[in-house]
Amino acid sequence: MVLVEHNRPRLTLEGAQAVLQAALKRAAEMACPVNIAVVDDGGHLLAFARMDGAKPSSIEIALTKARAAALRRAPTGPPMVGDQLNLLLGLALAAARGDQQTPIRGGLPLVVEGQVIGGIGVSAGTEDQDVEIARAGAAALLEA
Repeated sequence: MVLVEHNRPRLTLEGAQAVLQAALKRAAEMACPVNIAVVDDGGHLLAFARMDGAKPSSIEIALTKARAAALRRAPTGPPMVGDQLNLLLGLALAAARGDQQTPIRGGLPLVVEGQVIGGIGVSAGTEDQDVEIARAGAAALLEA
């Protein structure tokens, strides 16, 4: 599921599919049709699924969440500081770097041995549902 090249773990297609399948399973258990994207550490798509009933408008959002989480090496979402200046900064960054920043939760980096090897993005549920489904997908790497 993870290939080690030059002493660095890399996400394989098999690993991406395992992440995708775990996320799909959790989404089905929750009866929450979503779009799920899994990317490598450079933000390149490795696996994708649009569940029956998932909103087509959320396809690009799932991709953006996955890319942003992988490239920024952090979960997606609004800035953690609660003042308006930071909220505006978060929105401005999202506008300036559309595929590398989003204030919407539901994207998580995929981490192995302390290194980000990719990202997962989930969209079409509530933000809490998207995060829960993404966590289930990310956990698949730890179980392997």
